[in-house]
Amino acid sequence: MATTASIYRNGNYSKNSLITNNNKVERPPSVNSNPKNSLKSKSLRKSAPAALGAAKDDTGVPGRVRVAVRLRPRNAEEMVADADFADCVELQPEVKRLKLRKNNWDSDTYEFDELLTEFASQKRVYEVVAKPVVESVLDGYNGTVMAYGQTGTGKTYTLGRLGEEDTAARGIMVRAMEDILADVSLETNSVSISYLQLYMETIQDLLNPTNDNISIVEDPKSGDVSLPGASLVEIRNQQSFVELLRLGEAHRFAANTKLNAESSRSHAMLMVHVKRSVRGRDSDLSSENGNNSRMVKILKPPIVRKGKLVIVDLAGSERIDKSGSEGHTLEEAKSINLSLIALGKCINALAENSAHVPVRDSKLTRLLRDSFGGTARTSLVITIGPSPRHRGETASTIMFGQRAMKVENMLKLKEEFDYKSLSRRLDLQLDKFIAEHERQQKAFEEEIERVTMEAQNRISESERNNADALEKERTKYQKEYMESIKKLEEKWMMNQQKHAGGENIPGLKDESSNAISNGKDSRVGNMEELAQMKNKLQKETLLRKVAEGEVNILKSQLAGLKKSEASAKSDISKLQKMLEDEACQKEKLEVEIATLQSQLLQISFEADETARRIDKGGSEEVLGGLDSLMLQVRQPQINDSGNGQKASIAKLFEQVGLQKILSLLEAEDADVRIHAVKVVANLAAEETNQEKIVGAGGLKSLLTLLRSSEDETIYRVAAGAIANLAMNETNQELIMAQGGIRLLSMTAGNAEDPQTLRMIAGAIANLCGNDKLQMKLRSEGGIKALIGMVRCRHPDVLAQVARGIANFAKCESRASTQGTKTGRSLLIEDGVLPWIVQNANSEASQIRHHVELALCHLAQHEVNAKDMISGGALWELVRVSRDCLREDIRTLAHRTLTSSPTFQAEMRRLRIDH
Repeated sequence: MATTASIYRNGNYSKNSLITNNNKVERPPSVNSNPKNSLKSKSLRKSAPAALGAAKDDTGVPGRVRVAVRLRPRNAEEMVADADFADCVELQPEVKRLKLRKNNWDSDTYEFDELLTEFASQKRVYEVVAKPVVESVLDGYNGTVMAYGQTGTGKTYTLGRLGEEDTAARGIMVRAMEDILADVSLETNSVSISYLQLYMETIQDLLNPTNDNISIVEDPKSGDVSLPGASLVEIRNQQSFVELLRLGEAHRFAANTKLNAESSRSHAMLMVHVKRSVRGRDSDLSSENGNNSRMVKILKPPIVRKGKLVIVDLAGSERIDKSGSEGHTLEEAKSINLSLIALGKCINALAENSAHVPVRDSKLTRLLRDSFGGTARTSLVITIGPSPRHRGETASTIMFGQRAMKVENMLKLKEEFDYKSLSRRLDLQLDKFIAEHERQQKAFEEEIERVTMEAQNRISESERNNADALEKERTKYQKEYMESIKKLEEKWMMNQQKHAGGENIPGLKDESSNAISNGKDSRVGNMEELAQMKNKLQKETLLRKVAEGEVNILKSQLAGLKKSEASAKSDISKLQKMLEDEACQKEKLEVEIATLQSQLLQISFEADETARRIDKGGSEEVLGGLDSLMLQVRQPQINDSGNGQKASIAKLFEQVGLQKILSLLEAEDADVRIHAVKVVANLAAEETNQEKIVGAGGLKSLLTLLRSSEDETIYRVAAGAIANLAMNETNQELIMAQGGIRLLSMTAGNAEDPQTLRMIAGAIANLCGNDKLQMKLRSEGGIKALIGMVRCRHPDVLAQVARGIANFAKCESRASTQGTKTGRSLLIEDGVLPWIVQNANSEASQIRHHVELALCHLAQHEVNAKDMISGGALWELVRVSRDCLREDIRTLAHRTLTSSPTFQAEMRRLRIDH
């Protein structure tokens, strides 16, 4: 908070809108605009300039820190006091040289990347100093623009001027955001800012003044620095950004000194985060591959580039005798000078290629770690005044800039895959394929049904027509035949009568013979008609065979359609496999994120163990003793000194007493309970103390805490203490007898913190190793609680779950060998086998080894073999017997496979060589 010596800088709350620059930002030639498609940073290594003149070439060393000098014109005071003296500096912009006068006849000459005279406009300063950095940020690189110089030389004017009264006076912050918003589409991309100040070695949020002590978080692998506690505000337009700048400036500390009426007393940092999606990078895919190329393009995850622009307005360096600082303002000046000295040491070390760079000497140097010697493109503007009275400060500023020009950075493109967008795209594509497949399948089935019905109708109609025609012909010829027979009989009867009545009549015999010959001719005609009928029947038979041929053709077409359906199903299965591969990659990233979260939780847990005084009567003394004794108990573990540890425990019992510590577990104050349970957990870690804790009722008190408390910290530490006690077989039976497993199972179902779940899983895993408790452990929900904790996906939790399953399977295997257990494994009955198979080849060795042991123990009992074969465990057993890194597990898997008749028969059927 501000004192009498410091005041808040007030902004002008005018609502005049700024004129935005609609010109597109051009790309620098040194930035790689076509990076490879991989999830990693692209490095662009820069070499140092061979000579100082090389600094003039923008494309020669794009990774080197660029330094520009800006000269402030004389102010009213200097015009009066220094009227008889010439300026101590002379700028030669055309050759980029600066002369610093020692006296009237001698001077030193320096060369810089750019020289900006007192007549240089704000637009010119922006284009020379900041615009190339802004362009790099838009391309996905980190960038830094920083102002350094003596107090009162125009650093804040250069960077933070809002320009509401005169738009030409806008500073680098406002102009940079105008260019960013002009180039970025806010519909698909995002721009967000944080505005901070470093005041008296504390980081404060200028957009949220209540957040006045922000911590720096450093990635232990990459060394990247982040400020997770800072406000991050998304920018939608230029006006809202200016309002935020005005708000931040109003909260920044400033004071009136002899050198500057409004001297900044803190270092200000504006962080602009730009997130952009890269489009059109794969438009040149070869068309020769047809659908395959199109499928690859669809399945390729979109790439997101994340650039960060840091604009740093450093507080001005000052000499106390000149600024007249005193009281609190003097303390502020000391803090400013110390941080600037630390920054100068880092610049010197980097310029001299020193093996050690003291970045941890100040929070300022930690925050600027990426700007100097890191991966950002950095541009520095040093501001100086013309007054010969301040020649020493001007010379120091010039030398700082000279050393900074020797610092080289390694530019890295910050891009990553947008898996969420890819997942949404693949879901839409899969829905489209499924809908198209269902549509084609439905159309195919309708076509098959139509063709089948048409063929059946044609066959039925043909058969019906043939039958009708045959029946008509048969009836017709039968009728004609009968009529012919009847006529022949009548004629024969008449002939008989005539023959009987006129046997002797002449010519009667001739008439009779003629009648007989006519009857014969009629019979011959009937035979011919029958032959014709047979020919027609043969023709109808041929027509029927043709119809049957058409039916066969339709059947072949049906088979072809089925093959095409099978091909479509194969394409869908390939697509599903690709989706599964992407899901596996996503799970790997989630595991890495969970690991980072666990590290953060561990840091938080260690910080939470720092002792705090409780302002409540006698509890204060007890807690103070507990805090100091906790540190003493842990110290021997670091020094590996057993005698020191015993002395600490003895001192604990002597000064406080175990009963007193256990009584504090039931205290009303939550902080007292937390401290007490931490002490009990540390004592329980030593086997010599476990019997004393259990005998004094400590186990019962810990279980009571699990039952009654709702504090996550108490859950975590109490579960850890119970896990330590559960390493003893006697204590395991006591835990089970007092309902401990049921309490642990309930706590596991309610807890979400990975460290809490890790402790609970560790306790249950220890209990799983007791042969006598198998059935009770399962009946009270221990196995279900254990497998339920895999929802956390944290590798430490999964490792404890795998250890518990391996212990349980080992006890079952031993019981089956001794004949005390029959039937399938309880783990298989509870549905644990799919999880075991899924994690048998886990990338985390601590999970994989336990799961491999569990597989081997389950496979040793022949009754489990069929379930393991159907569940896919046989393949994992074969892999373990061949590829496991641990020889004992590999040998156990090999022996199990060779001794099982069921596994041997299945391997012969599958032709697996073993």
